[in-house]
Amino acid sequence: MTEHAEWSEAESSAAPAGGAVTPADAADAARLVAFGLQPRLQPARDQKYADLLRRYREDPPFARLADAVATGLGLIVLEVSPRAGMAVTAAEDSVFAIRMGDYARRTSADGGDRFLHGLAHLAVAVMAFPRPEDLADDGYIGRVTVNGVDAFVRQTCHRLEERAAEQGENTDPASDAPGLETAWRIWARRSATGATKDARRLAGSTTGIVAKAVTFLTDSGFLQRTGDDNGGTYRTTARYQLQVRDLAGSAALAELLELGVVPVTDGTPTLLPADSGEELDLVADAGLPFHST
Repeated sequence: MTEHAEWSEAESSAAPAGGAVTPADAADAARLVAFGLQPRLQPARDQKYADLLRRYREDPPFARLADAVATGLGLIVLEVSPRAGMAVTAAEDSVFAIRMGDYARRTSADGGDRFLHGLAHLAVAVMAFPRPEDLADDGYIGRVTVNGVDAFVRQTCHRLEERAAEQGENTDPASDAPGLETAWRIWARRSATGATKDARRLAGSTTGIVAKAVTFLTDSGFLQRTGDDNGGTYRTTARYQLQVRDLAGSAALAELLELGVVPVTDGTPTLLPADSGEELDLVADAGLPFHST
């Protein structure tokens, strides 16, 4: 994590390279943040980007200036490194924030489907990094498939249905009740592929919803497509790992953790909460590239 993510008035007087801040310094700092807003851009393929990353690491005043530019734009700096570039995420009040309600409305006329789209993103994150040590290991690369994510959610639906039956809960979904308890009922009743004669994947089917999620994550530089098997195969990027590290503390993920249904390679459920004393050095208030409201 970057040690320069916090900006204060006391630090604002610090100037790059031992002198007053120049327009060129400000332009370079803004350019670095602009590079960070292009998540699919690789520092290794852009010399200017690599040079600015090196300056950020070697010139603390310049780093503070770049952090200030990011803060002013409502961005949170997750990490600045050769592997991730300048990894930033939008704060909730940032103009760059994408809200789940807006995201869902782009993909379906049914506003209630936003729970399903949120669940798809949550499931992709869980499948990509099924163990706490996977999140902590900078070298770990997660892999997911569209069909695998759908199968996992359906397994989760079955577990939640069993839990509801054991507790004597009403199995009819309440339209205004947020969270997994509503989403699993809708997901379980939704067709996996659609009703076309050739079983083509429809946008409103569950695999269609998962496909929309992984496409969005790929376009955002969080996943890379590696093949077409099982509805599409994907691998994670360093930026996605940074995003999911913050998600690891969410209530929704904790609810999935409690179910213990995440398959890892051989199908053995191994997703368990980290030990209470284990720290992942997360950035406060950072999250996935959308917000729940």
